Amino acid sequence: MPLDPAFIGRSYPPSQPYDVSREKIREFAEAIGATSPAYRDAEAAKALGHRDVIAPPTFAIVVSMKTNETVMFDPEIELDYSRVVHGDQNFTHHRPITAGDQLVCVAHIDSITSRMGNDMVVVRTEISTVGGEPVTTAKSMLVVRGEDA
Repeated sequence: MPLDPAFIGRSYPPSQPYDVSREKIREFAEAIGATSPAYRDAEAAKALGHRDVIAPPTFAIVVSMKTNETVMFDPEIELDYSRVVHGDQNFTHHRPITAGDQLVCVAHIDSITSRMGNDMVVVRTEISTVGGEPVTTAKSMLVVRGEDA
């Protein structure tokens, strides 16, 4: 059954704060092979004008994933997660994610479209500090494969 476009524009409550630590940043940088000293060494990051180590740009997925799950498992939407394929991901950074940040996410359903029996859901997640400073806008497109796909 196609997803109901009436859910376009739905927003979800802010997530619990995510505490960004040097260790989480280091682990992520290691996992993706990112070698910049600014991801591991506070002095190197400070020399570049940051207050502490910064996260690789794609670290935002770690912060936003739980919020995206809120959308995917919203019982009202009736999205069959067993049929979901991640179609696209992009980030617009307003500033680097930095060790010591406490970040919250707010998810929004920006669009639901159907093509060739598949539904595409675009989820925009606004990541900000607990004080309200914008940090990153993450957009994910989820493809929900149709019954015949």
